[in-house]
Amino acid sequence: RQLIKMTKKRRNGGKSRPGNSRGHVGNVRCANCFRCVPKDKAVGRYIVRNMVEAAAQRDMSDASVYEEYAIPKLYTKQGYCISCAIHAKIVRARPLDTRSGRVPPVRVKPGQKKPNIGKPLRDVKRSARRIPKPAPQESQEQQD
Repeated sequence: RQLIKMTKKRRNGGKSRPGNSRGHVGNVRCANCFRCVPKDKAVGRYIVRNMVEAAAQRDMSDASVYEEYAIPKLYTKQGYCISCAIHAKIVRARPLDTRSGRVPPVRVKPGQKKPNIGKPLRDVKRSARRIPKPAPQESQEQQD
């Protein structure tokens, strides 16, 4: 009797736990839809934002006695289910040949120009991307 091995999409099975050590891990809730997701499967992002929004920062600095005051930041670790992470473009589907690559994408600092990743019509608006239809030549030849 011959066993047929099924194809496998991901070598880690979509989870980051080791193959032979843990059977179950704790659950986390998705930050967007509140779905229960295994902690090792959830897409985790560490978010650092200012406690005070930009509009209120200027009002606070005008009303403050101090010349310079460091406004505290809010540090949160958020987990997303795969569906919400793809929908919110936190992660993207990759082609088969680059899917196995574990190198993180190039980080671009604010103010720097994004690297060219091989999309020739990226800066062209959508209406200009469409291929124009060729004009019919036959009707002109019949009139002559």
